[in-house]
Amino acid sequence: MDSHIGDPERSVQNRLLTLFKEKLKYEYLGNYEYRTCNRNIERKLLFDYLMSTQKWSKEEANRAITQLEKEAYCTPQNMQEKNEKVYSLLRYGANVSPDVGTKKITVDLIDWEHPDKNQFYIAEEVTINSSTPDSFTKRPDLVIYVNGIVLAVIELKRSKVSVHDGIRQTIGNQQENFIRPFFSTVQLLFAGNDSQGLYYGVIDTPEKFWLRWKEPDASIPNELDRSVTQWFNKERLLEMIHDFLVFDAGVKKVCRPNQYFAVKAAQPRCEKKEGGVIWEAQGSGKSLIMVWLAEWIHENIDNSRVVIITDREELDEQISDGFKDTGETIARAKSGAGLIGMLNEEAPWLLCTLIHKFGKKNVEGKGDMAGVKSEIPLEKYLEDIVAQLPQGFKAKGNIFVFIDECHRTQGGYLHEAMKTIMGKDVMMIGFTGTPLLHTQKKDTWQTFGPLIHAYRFNEAVEDGVILDLRYESRKVDQFLGNKDKIDAWFEKKTKGLNKVAAARLKGRWATMQNIFSSRQRIDAVVGDICLDMDTTPMLVNRRGNAILVADSIYQACRYWDAFQKTALKGHCAVITSFEAKADDFNMASSGENESEDEYKYRIYKEMTDGHKSVSAFEAYAKKEFIDHPKNMRLLIVVDKLLTGFDAPSACVLYIDKHMENHNLFQAICRVNRVDGDDKEYGYIVDYQNLFECISGAIGDYTSDGAALSGYDKEDIEGYIKEKNKACRKDLEEAKEQVEALLELVHPQTREGFFRYFVYDDNAPEEEMDKQLDDNAEKRSKLYKYVRRYLNCYANLANSLEDMGYSEAERKEYAECAKKYDALKREIELRSNDHIDMRRYEPDMRQVLDLYVKAEDSEVIAKLDDTSFLDIVAAQNEEQLNDLPDELKDEYGRASAETVEANLREVIRKDSPFNPAYYGKLSIILQELIDKRKKEMLDYEEYMKELIELVKKARGKSANSYPESIKTPGMRALYDNLGQNEYLAIRAHEVIKENALVGFRDNRLKQRKLIKAFAKLLGDEMAQMIYDIIKLHDEYGKGYC
Repeated sequence: MDSHIGDPERSVQNRLLTLFKEKLKYEYLGNYEYRTCNRNIERKLLFDYLMSTQKWSKEEANRAITQLEKEAYCTPQNMQEKNEKVYSLLRYGANVSPDVGTKKITVDLIDWEHPDKNQFYIAEEVTINSSTPDSFTKRPDLVIYVNGIVLAVIELKRSKVSVHDGIRQTIGNQQENFIRPFFSTVQLLFAGNDSQGLYYGVIDTPEKFWLRWKEPDASIPNELDRSVTQWFNKERLLEMIHDFLVFDAGVKKVCRPNQYFAVKAAQPRCEKKEGGVIWEAQGSGKSLIMVWLAEWIHENIDNSRVVIITDREELDEQISDGFKDTGETIARAKSGAGLIGMLNEEAPWLLCTLIHKFGKKNVEGKGDMAGVKSEIPLEKYLEDIVAQLPQGFKAKGNIFVFIDECHRTQGGYLHEAMKTIMGKDVMMIGFTGTPLLHTQKKDTWQTFGPLIHAYRFNEAVEDGVILDLRYESRKVDQFLGNKDKIDAWFEKKTKGLNKVAAARLKGRWATMQNIFSSRQRIDAVVGDICLDMDTTPMLVNRRGNAILVADSIYQACRYWDAFQKTALKGHCAVITSFEAKADDFNMASSGENESEDEYKYRIYKEMTDGHKSVSAFEAYAKKEFIDHPKNMRLLIVVDKLLTGFDAPSACVLYIDKHMENHNLFQAICRVNRVDGDDKEYGYIVDYQNLFECISGAIGDYTSDGAALSGYDKEDIEGYIKEKNKACRKDLEEAKEQVEALLELVHPQTREGFFRYFVYDDNAPEEEMDKQLDDNAEKRSKLYKYVRRYLNCYANLANSLEDMGYSEAERKEYAECAKKYDALKREIELRSNDHIDMRRYEPDMRQVLDLYVKAEDSEVIAKLDDTSFLDIVAAQNEEQLNDLPDELKDEYGRASAETVEANLREVIRKDSPFNPAYYGKLSIILQELIDKRKKEMLDYEEYMKELIELVKKARGKSANSYPESIKTPGMRALYDNLGQNEYLAIRAHEVIKENALVGFRDNRLKQRKLIKAFAKLLGDEMAQMIYDIIKLHDEYGKGYC
């Protein structure tokens, strides 16, 4: 048995003192319990150090010390301001005048460049007398001095006492009626014991934000000794203070372990200018990694400049504000001309902008070919970019580019334009919480370089940086009303359309997406959410709020409209990229009903009434959501805010949109930010059967195998060659398909094509109708083949030269794209196959609203007591092989693709002649609804099986507990009281009798409960059980 188990605090302290003296080479000052006038600036030690450097005179040294003492003791600022002033003097030195009227010089109080030239001391039991008569004396266990200045304080506890006692003791010491002035120079605070290791923070850090240091080293088995050895290495300690502290909007912060190791991993790559990707879990402090790394580059690499790029206005503004809050001056380029002007000058060294500012207006995406974006060749695009630059332009400096949310900007014209403007030798670092994985992983490596550092979702949850997730699945069953009326209505409204156009119209509207947007289903989900607001604990207290993800802007507007008839009127908002413009829908509708664009315009006008613009309203709504969750209860979003939006109050995510992979993971991470003690996890309510997609996404972003590592340059070069070979084959085959079909036409004239694909103009009228029908299959092939070619060409237009095509060949492919597109359009118009979907939009929406009915929602599965990380772990266990084969077949393979295919059932635009869509509209809709119902039954069965298997995998099913241990809270007591049934029941009764409402926020109420525990369990066990139950959902609210 370990000889240190159960050691008293004094033994732990003695052991650490030996470690400091013998291994870390700190000078021991002694036991200062009875020493009088202990101060955080030992003037003699500091003076002796300054004199030992032989750089400054006695007068200069004394003036520097006096300046430090003035900031530490005399200035009237609050403690955060006082500490920041002292930090500035420590980091940058004291500016003093050797004599009256002489030029100021800088006296360095600490030699940051040469750690070993400083004097490191440790003292124990340092008694600090109260500063006022009504204050109390305190005695920190260990105090660290550098050159006589107190920089760190350590509070120790024995292994049987929670380290959180030491944290609370340190926090208490900082109160005004204790020894708060002593902390004016203190940069770091520590608390530790042998069972929980070393925790750290800075002044005024709340208990829940103290951090546990994690740095594996098998050579030092004891975690406390290991962490102290690592932290108080002289070089590491000064590095932490110099490079990894920040005052963020006036609040002092220190790096988390993941932030430290990310920056340290990036530093040598920056020195070599070798790019890569920094992957940090959503909510784990990616922005501060940028701050610390940018500052390090600026201070350590000559002529360096840092450009931070993102792809969304709100993220650009967030980055700018984030740097400003830390005291850095950052220039924000709001236009392309402004960006070019800044790059063409030596300053500023730090700037941020949107990637779109590197582009040339009206070039990328210019033109449209059958709905496919047409791009001019990349070579020509970049030539146009360069031609617009000022004469003699050259981006100045040694440029480092940080690309935020890099998974969205790792390719395309703008990325190439950025490199062209700033120079090919820029170093790029991609920052992301959700890198593109699977096949796209190699594209990320090719663009930015390999993985620099990864901090995954499960690690962040384990460290308490973010919260775990819980899951609930709900369904809203739908059914059709009078089918004869549906068909009669459709025939009337589409009179005059040929059967191809009518089939296209049915295909456009007979989709699950449109069925899900019908009015009765919207009302059912709205009713659900309103009920939750009044019954779900994390929402009913009005400290938490929710986000609803809709499938489209139109659906989002329908949701908002429905909420206006509920208690959430005035307390919800839609946040999308939609800009309401009346010009967008002129002549769009027919009849009395609104088109979708008209409806969106009207809803936005109502919602933003009283605000200058949509952007002003959205800014207001987001601020209210974050700052006043009681007022802004719900945000309805589509894509916007699913990235880079940090709202700790958001605790429930309602999903009514199919998502997968990084998009889904970004969304669910909106609700797992740490907030108050009563927020234990983020809650997901799923209306789209996305369980497998969610668990798959979490599995991806917690798995080592998902990382971007494991590729060398040869792998990437081989991948590019294979990818180019496959793309080239697709393009050439698509062209051959079109050409083979067109070769059947004689003569190759407009009239010849019309005769072959439509009808002969000279034929009798009744014969024309027959020819039109007979030639439908030919037209179907033409539309399909042309669309395939246009897609292939659009995807490859900017890389044809790299793939080995000559200039003549590239020109030929471009001309073919235009020719085929024009022919397709003319054939559609000539045959009346073309249909203006917007014209029929209001009427098709009306029939769905009238005849697609909805039941009240039902809960399919509720995993509110099961961690998603447990589920992912269980899914990796062999127990899941016990799932019935039919369930594994349905949901156990390629689930994201399976769910998407089953839910959407959207008719392919390139196959408008699908025979299924020649049938009655009512039959098509009924088939979709029946298919959905079958899927829901399968899904329910699958979830039931999975829940049981997860319980087995955890090894703690309900049957593992005595019959009397019924609730999750009682099970937690039972597990932590040595599985003693009597003690668990008695502790449960103590809680019911003594846990006053609001005890978590009231120290007197806390003491009452802990004292009651102590009578039953003893002092040490009482504190441990209190720490467990105070965060437990079952007990956390109190009872009396």
